[in-house]
Amino acid sequence: MTADEFKAWRSQVGLSVREAAEALGISRSTVELYELGRRKDDGRPVVIPRHIGLACAALAQGLDEWRPLPPTKDTKDSDHG
Repeated sequence: MTADEFKAWRSQVGLSVREAAEALGISRSTVELYELGRRKDDGRPVVIPRHIGLACAALAQGLDEWRPLPPTKDTKDSDHG
């Protein structure tokens, strides 16, 4: 995910910097850094981790945190051989 893609994601889902940070479990300064695409101190590029890109995709699709599904009768039967 590039800085421009990250900015587009935040715009598409309609989140503020604070809301995006909370949704992704990162700091507001990290959101700002991802959108800038480079470090302010030395200009080095910032790589947005793959798990952040995947989380952005999940949030864009309206998915919430992963929670295990309750076992079905078929699953229970197959667990006991």
